[in-house]
Amino acid sequence: MDVLVYQGNRDRFVVPDGFVTDFATVPALVRWLVPRFGTYTLAAILHDWLVTEGIRSGVVTSRQADGIFRRVMREAGVPVLRRWLMWAGVRWAALTSERRRTGWLVSAPGVLAISLLAAPLVLPPALLIVPGLLVLALAERVVALVAPTRSRELVLRV
Repeated sequence: MDVLVYQGNRDRFVVPDGFVTDFATVPALVRWLVPRFGTYTLAAILHDWLVTEGIRSGVVTSRQADGIFRRVMREAGVPVLRRWLMWAGVRWAALTSERRRTGWLVSAPGVLAISLLAAPLVLPPALLIVPGLLVLALAERVVALVAPTRSRELVLRV
């Protein structure tokens, strides 16, 4: 059974049952701006599949996967600023993966422009959040000493 089928004008992608996703991978520092779930959740699941299975199988390149992510967010009604910020975020994240790094320089001017334009909007609140995140992280570590937890991967099933 399929979990997610995306049908565009030219593209059709099927994310199979059992595919493991982390939904939108958003650094804690900016979750106030982009929560891990929202109107972009299905786009994020598709993106996770594209940057793993899609790239591995040669169906898409990393740049194409990120562009499809932006397109699917547009089709889902994600506001223009948020989707371009999220696109810039996944392009920056591509630098951390050797498999996804290829072709990054072609995107660099757009990524840098969006990042510079967004900085005055994003950095001041993010800097205010840092002390709170540090206190929370310390509290979580202390509590984990007393009450440790085990994490499990979430597997979607329909």
